[in-house]
Amino acid sequence: MRAIDTNVLLRIATQDEERQAAAAENFIRDGAWVSTLVLAEAVWVLGNDYKSSSAQIARAVERLLSHRFLAMENPVAVMDALRLFRTRPSLGFSDCLILELARKAGHLPLGTFDRRLAQAQGAQKI
Repeated sequence: MRAIDTNVLLRIATQDEERQAAAAENFIRDGAWVSTLVLAEAVWVLGNDYKSSSAQIARAVERLLSHRFLAMENPVAVMDALRLFRTRPSLGFSDCLILELARKAGHLPLGTFDRRLAQAQGAQKI
């Protein structure tokens, strides 16, 4: 299966550049793998460069998770991170994803200096 990088995932998520979006969709039509790092980078760009709200980011991640041609690395952790992010958007999606990846790997508590993240179940303030 092919893999895609952040800018390809962004074209699929935003459809903001018609020609590139069409090329991205064509590239993935036989299936494409999305690493958690690519997803985290794309979410960062959506929030910082596109100024997407937490709700818009959550909807974008949900659409990418359910895209018929995309296979997410560790989709259960991504779904759990999305669930946590929807209830606590102030944490940021990337922190939610980091926590859920640690949980799925059996490596809790997640040590952090972030006061908000430390309040999430499975995290611990250092």
